[in-house]
Amino acid sequence: MAHIVTDKTFEAETAEGLVLVDFWATWCGPCLMQAPILDQLAGELSEDELKIVKIDVDENPETAQKFGIMSIPTLLFKKDGEVVKQVAGVHTKAQLKAIVEELS
Repeated sequence: MAHIVTDKTFEAETAEGLVLVDFWATWCGPCLMQAPILDQLAGELSEDELKIVKIDVDENPETAQKFGIMSIPTLLFKKDGEVVKQVAGVHTKAQLKAIVEELS
């Protein structure tokens, strides 16, 4: 299950290891399609392999603005606090696993 983060907790929650950040909003149809795929991925990978966090762009505009998020869903990958990849749109579990393998 993905952790919910806010502008206040974002840096601390994404500072270590490989982290997938899901920028989303409640009104976003594609975001709602992406959510169960992320939940499946979270169920298959340990948090040591990949930590998944979600941040609602409407409630946390500061973080979305900091990373230049223009469309959602946007998935941001951070490794030890540094952004290493960013992809927009809905992605399949296989596509996400391939990115995780590439970045591990």
